[in-house]
Amino acid sequence: MPRTTDEILAHADELARQFQDHEPAPGDVKDATALRDIAAAFGRLAGSERELADTVAAARAEGHSWAAIGAMLGTSGEAARQRYGTTGHAPSRRSLGAA
Repeated sequence: MPRTTDEILAHADELARQFQDHEPAPGDVKDATALRDIAAAFGRLAGSERELADTVAAARAEGHSWAAIGAMLGTSGEAARQRYGTTGHAPSRRSLGAA
């Protein structure tokens, strides 16, 4: 159901007020260290995936075959081409979790 901009903004203001006024019970507060560690590890993983995609693109630009690239990745040339053979796009989120 479409809503007006004013309705959306009023709802956002109400949610912000609820967030600001919320006082969790002492037992409800959890240490978020593990969640921050997950976010940091995912950031490093994404950076590594971007670096790998860039190096694969460089290898292709130098004329290396998909078979040779696949061998360096521990997979087939076809699998390497399917994962990295896009038109300059980074790997999809789905491929980040693929083995």
